Amino acid sequence: MSEQVRQPSRVPAAIRAVRPRQWIKNVLVLSAPLAAGQLFQPAILRSAALAFIAFCLISGCVYLINDIRDVEEDRLHPRKRFRPVPAGQLSIRTAWIEAAIIGAVGLIIGFWTSPPLGATLLVYLVLQIGYSVFLKHQPVIDLAVVSSGFLLRAIAGGVAGHIPLSQWFLLVASFGSLFMVAGKRYSEMLSLGADAGTRKSLASYTDTYLRFTWMLGAAMVLISYSLWAFDNIQRGPWGVGWTAISIAPFSLGLLQYAREIDIGEAGEPEDVVLRDRVLQAFGLLWLIVICIAVFGPQSR
Repeated sequence: MSEQVRQPSRVPAAIRAVRPRQWIKNVLVLSAPLAAGQLFQPAILRSAALAFIAFCLISGCVYLINDIRDVEEDRLHPRKRFRPVPAGQLSIRTAWIEAAIIGAVGLIIGFWTSPPLGATLLVYLVLQIGYSVFLKHQPVIDLAVVSSGFLLRAIAGGVAGHIPLSQWFLLVASFGSLFMVAGKRYSEMLSLGADAGTRKSLASYTDTYLRFTWMLGAAMVLISYSLWAFDNIQRGPWGVGWTAISIAPFSLGLLQYAREIDIGEAGEPEDVVLRDRVLQAFGLLWLIVICIAVFGPQSR
C-alpha cells in the first residue's frame, strides 16, 4: 500500500505509539534462561515473563519520549511521519502522561520481580533518555548506546532468574547487538541517504564505515558463538554434539540477515524477522537444535 494513501488504523493511537511490533525485540530476555537450559522451570519462566512485560512497558516509555523529542524530524521521514505523535493523532501532553505511567509501572514490576532486574531496567531507561536528549548526535557513541539496549534485554532475563551469565553469552549478546544496530544504520543510509534530515547521526558516517562495523560485529558474534558451542559440547541424543551442530543454522541465519542489511532492507529489525521466511526457517531450525542440546538427555 502506498504511504500516501495509508488507511487509518483501528488500533487506538495510545497503543500504536508504544510500537507493539517492536516488542519482538524483548524476546531476548528469554535467551539467558534458554542457553542455561532452565527456561521451563516454573520460577524461571515466571521471572522471564515478568521481565518481558516490564521491558515492553519501559521500551514503550522510551519510544514515546523519542517520538515527542523527534516529532519535527519524524514528520520528514517516509514511514515515521505516520506514527501517532508526529501524525498528530496523540497529543504531546497525552504522550508524556502515558510515558510516565507505563515507565513507572515497568520499573515497579522490575524491582518487585528482582532488584537486579529493576536496576537493569533503570539503566536502560537512563541510557535511552540520554540517547534521545543528546547522545544520538555523537558518532560511535550512538551505536554503543543503541546496542546496549539489545544487550540489556539479554542480561535482563538472566538477572531476573538469578542465572549466571557466562563470558561467551555476554560476548555473543554484545557483538550481536553491534551487528544489528550498525546494520540498521547502514540500511537507513542506503534507503534514506546520509542527508535525508531524519537522523543527524547518519551524516557522521560513511557507508564504508558502517559496512565495516556490521561486518566486524557479524564476524565476532559468529566466533564467540562457535567458541561457546564447542566449549559446551556434550553428547546428547544419538551421541551427537548438538551445540556444535547449532553453529550451522546460526551461521546461515546470520548470513541471511546480512543479506537484508546489504540491500538496505534492515532499517527495522523487527520487520525483517516478521517477514523474512528464510530467516524464520533458519531461526526455527536453530531453536530446535539448541533445545535438543540444552534440554535433551546428556552423556559424555
